[in-house]
Amino acid sequence: MTPKLEHAKYVRDYTIRLTFADGVGGDVDLSDELWGEVFEPLKDLEKFREFRLDDELQTIVWPNGADLAPEFLSERATS
Repeated sequence: MTPKLEHAKYVRDYTIRLTFADGVGGDVDLSDELWGEVFEPLKDLEKFREFRLDDELQTIVWPNGADLAPEFLSERATS
């Protein structure tokens, strides 16, 4: 089953605090994930901080079309 992301809050630098519907959560540092055409622009912290929670996709998305799979985020939040 796909984890349902319920809350996402900016913490600092490239770290976002995530909470999933099952109560699992934690701080996820995404600094190592910002490579490739769609993620490279997010190295600019102003752009990185523009993420929002997309209820339909149940994950975080950015205005430039970047998003990360909720399964990936859940795994990172619990490790």
